[in-house]
Amino acid sequence: MMPLQDALFRPVRAGNAFEETVERLMQAIRLGVVPPGERLPAERELATRLGVSRATLREAIRSLQDAGYVESRRGRYGGTFVNTTLPAASPGRPIAPPELLDALTLRTVLETGAAECAASRSLGPAERRNLGARLTECSCASLDEYRRKDSRLHLAIAESTGSASLTAAIADVRMRVNELLDRIPLLPPNLAHSNDQHELIVTRILEGDPEAARQAMAEHLDGTASLLRGFLS
Repeated sequence: MMPLQDALFRPVRAGNAFEETVERLMQAIRLGVVPPGERLPAERELATRLGVSRATLREAIRSLQDAGYVESRRGRYGGTFVNTTLPAASPGRPIAPPELLDALTLRTVLETGAAECAASRSLGPAERRNLGARLTECSCASLDEYRRKDSRLHLAIAESTGSASLTAAIADVRMRVNELLDRIPLLPPNLAHSNDQHELIVTRILEGDPEAARQAMAEHLDGTASLLRGFLS
């Protein structure tokens, strides 16, 4: 299993096993860790990773299937696959200013720290290739795919820190931020600017410049925060 999947598919708490299993699966789907059309890990492996019974996992998968997120296929090449077309996000409840500030503050602290930490490490060839591949995917993404590819790039940066706990924390906050981003329009000029900023962030990480990587990430997040405050405040 990939390290990023390992961070997301970590053991759930016993008190709300079903609900947290659904949450972890939705994180993997919404954040593009398991892209549309791809298969979730095998049931036995996934249940072991999540620390839940196969009955609980099946119940969670069945719920997501009923909601239109996954489909189960039988046969030699069967399994549970993420649907190629996902349900549209609902507008949701109004966001209070303190809640918006809380999400943006947490994201800034975690993601600027991740960029700095990643740039401080001696990344191996596979890690460097992963960052480059995620950057290319994001820069070439269509409007329909952009949020998912953007999320995947940011998670790749978190993954490059070598910390599964930090990666999991950033995945959690990214889910919160994506719920906010789904409420505002995709603006092509902003996406072009974001892609330029992404390239700078990854370049600084690969160059091993922690302070510049942190600053580049901070500027990038400030831009997103400005749009969210403008549309949602």
